[in-house]
Amino acid sequence: MTDKIHQVAIIGGGVCGTALLYMLSDYTDIDDIVLLEKYDAVAKVNSHGRNNSQTLHCGDIETNYSLDKACKVKASAQMVVNYTATLANREQLIFKYPKMVIGIGDEECAQLRQRFEIFRQRFSSMQLLEKDEIAKIEPNIIMNNGVERPEPCVALAVLDDYSAVDFNKLAESFVSQASKHIEKNIEIKFNHQVEQITEQDGVFLIQTQDRIIKAKSIVVSAGGHSLLLAQQMGYGLEFSCLPVAGSFYFTPDVLNGKVYTVQNDKLPFAAVHGDPDVLTPGKTRFGPTALMLPLLERYNLSTFTEFLKVLRLDSKVLRVFWDLIKVSDIRNYIFKNFLFEIPGLRERLFLKDARKIVPSLQLADISFAKGFGGVRPQLIDKKQAKLMLGEAKINPGTGIIFNMTPSPGATSCLENAEIDMRLIAGFLNKTVDETKLQNVLHK
Repeated sequence: MTDKIHQVAIIGGGVCGTALLYMLSDYTDIDDIVLLEKYDAVAKVNSHGRNNSQTLHCGDIETNYSLDKACKVKASAQMVVNYTATLANREQLIFKYPKMVIGIGDEECAQLRQRFEIFRQRFSSMQLLEKDEIAKIEPNIIMNNGVERPEPCVALAVLDDYSAVDFNKLAESFVSQASKHIEKNIEIKFNHQVEQITEQDGVFLIQTQDRIIKAKSIVVSAGGHSLLLAQQMGYGLEFSCLPVAGSFYFTPDVLNGKVYTVQNDKLPFAAVHGDPDVLTPGKTRFGPTALMLPLLERYNLSTFTEFLKVLRLDSKVLRVFWDLIKVSDIRNYIFKNFLFEIPGLRERLFLKDARKIVPSLQLADISFAKGFGGVRPQLIDKKQAKLMLGEAKINPGTGIIFNMTPSPGATSCLENAEIDMRLIAGFLNKTVDETKLQNVLHK
């Protein structure tokens, strides 16, 4: 055990943990920071491009967002856009694609027309597209083997804006920017899996496989493992974790941009959408499905026992499960998404969902994206016996913060990092450079 005491330790090298590393090093006078990551590089889990939709959420085409929520999300996304404007390799991180949410049928079309009237003042670049206008941008949505699809169709679209991000490269850029501060002690420790955190005389002791690292303050941004570490310290015992895995399917290149579908308000999961894949040129990726999976990391069976610890199964958790499955829309959705994981059957079942976007797709066009898809640790509030759909942060006020399930995902990495930066700077009596922050990220 070393006697060195770091000012801040960040646990988790995904896009949220690395965003905080960048914020603390660039915008505060904190000069001793260590980041601990259990893998051999940053963004190896949910922040990797294959494990998320690569979407920069702006709230405009996500129909489950209210206007207030959408405006908040738009501000988070703009921080990412502003940050990438400072980079020489910006075009490798963030991408412009046309994006739209389509309404199929009278009910969905009416819903989108109403939404347009509510959103148009705050989202000035949003357009309401009729069927013929959609066909000019995304012909495969409207035309089916040369014949126009018969259903009424409208879309809300933003045609010239940043809409996709390689969050892996974004995380790498955060580390690169932080490492430029040679006047500060910035340490990145890979292959350091944190097993336990304890507190002793106002100092936190971080136990890894072979050493103990000390810090005055800690921020844990490690997905479902954040809750595990919190509960080991006696925090967050009112929460249970329900990991939801998302799978994807590839088709040929049938879309020019991101195409979302109208959200079913009865379902707490994202509706299927089609996206250009920034890692797989020449393909369109459809998804995600949603499968409740007893793992904290997709494809990592060793996290099963960790899942059991954070599940904390009791009558309150069972009540939440019952409240979910007794709703027919949710029950049918859960069953269908279970079938989506069965080889030989899943492509046939998913084809129907994908055809809502591109009606000309055939079974031969659909292939399961093996190795793609991450896990989102949805939290259950055991006190209120309900599933939490937003972000969760545990802050006992002692200099340690635990982050789980940022909403809407990686888009909020800089916004969440700013919140944590202010909390940590306040705890350590350090200063935030407000002028620089305003000029770079909030301009």
